[in-house]
Amino acid sequence: MTNGNGAPPEAAPPPQLNVLAQYTKDLSFENPNAPASLAPQQQQPAINIQINVSANNIAENEFEVTLSVEGKAENGGKVMFSFDLAYAGVFRVLNVPQENLHPLVMIECPRLLFPFAREIIATAVRDGGFPPLMLDPVDFVGLYRQNLERQAAAQAGQAKPS
Repeated sequence: MTNGNGAPPEAAPPPQLNVLAQYTKDLSFENPNAPASLAPQQQQPAINIQINVSANNIAENEFEVTLSVEGKAENGGKVMFSFDLAYAGVFRVLNVPQENLHPLVMIECPRLLFPFAREIIATAVRDGGFPPLMLDPVDFVGLYRQNLERQAAAQAGQAKPS
């Protein structure tokens, strides 16, 4: 097999994903009912966590990916604590086919950011006077699919004649 001029074909350069920077964009922790919320509780609090991923193309082959994690712990109708974290990274992506670029940026990049965001949240909750909150691993493939389905449903809703 040749490349047309008698020379063997050159191997395609391998795909690359590099982390150029990572940082906390925004962090908020609230303990609105302290010190009462720090007293021993009769039951475990209900904890609600929301996770979102967004990405911006900031330069050729470079993307800022933001992992947003919001959480709230409630017990007996009272908020024990709440937090809001936006943790981001700048990633350089090279030699990735266009059809694979979006899933790579929206799945693999937040997967790389998650352990750091998890540690920041655990530390903030602990520093707020509670046991550290260790978030379970996130299925970023499932989250990506849910977002695609939600976008498709929204577009289908907009396409209907009124």
